[in-house]
Amino acid sequence: MELERLLRSQGFGSRPECRALICAGRVTVAGELCDDPYAEFEPVDGLPFSVDGLPLVVRKLVYLAMNKPTDYECSHKPKHHPSVYSLLPRFLLTRDVQAVGRLDEDTTGLLLLTDDGQFIHTYSSPKKKIPKVYEVTAKHPVDDEQIAALLAGVQLNDEPAPIAAAGCERVSERLIRLTVTEGKYHLVKRMVAAAGNRVEALHRVSVGGFVLPATLPLGEWMWLEAGDLARLAHVG
Repeated sequence: MELERLLRSQGFGSRPECRALICAGRVTVAGELCDDPYAEFEPVDGLPFSVDGLPLVVRKLVYLAMNKPTDYECSHKPKHHPSVYSLLPRFLLTRDVQAVGRLDEDTTGLLLLTDDGQFIHTYSSPKKKIPKVYEVTAKHPVDDEQIAALLAGVQLNDEPAPIAAAGCERVSERLIRLTVTEGKYHLVKRMVAAAGNRVEALHRVSVGGFVLPATLPLGEWMWLEAGDLARLAHVG
């Protein structure tokens, strides 16, 4: 594949834009400067390249984890707060990376993003019952009766049957770790309210078997590599 086409596939603009980057000496491949936009390279996953000194590898599809901060909306057309997409570099936006589901503007924690449509379907589908774990800070102390109600199932408005948490444990007086497998609107907040309390803060810590690394700062993102994806898929 010609280098300008390869660069375009990785989100660096139109072919003329990529050609200009290459001709200006701003691109390396496998550690070597290449200023020929028509140089041929095998577009294999993992081929190292850089643009303006930013080290990257060729990726047919991209998978990301973001530690979403509060007061950001999971929308390309936010209404009241900045978009989470403003936290990503332009080349990922050009690749049309999308959030896998949404977190409310006041919810923090693990947000998955990708340009893989099948991945989005798998991890958004309620039929898949992918467990998602949240740390829930409640307004009032959480008692045993509330935990029992969440585990047994609480009745929500507009739902035909009670919805039960897949797991619920008390971390401290007002902090619980709640596991859900549904993807309904404001689910955790509504469940906690139905159990007789109120959510003051909500932080998603894991999806499937992948746990948000404690070292990833709020507002930052990371690549998900093969091992991360394997952990994500492991839900046992």
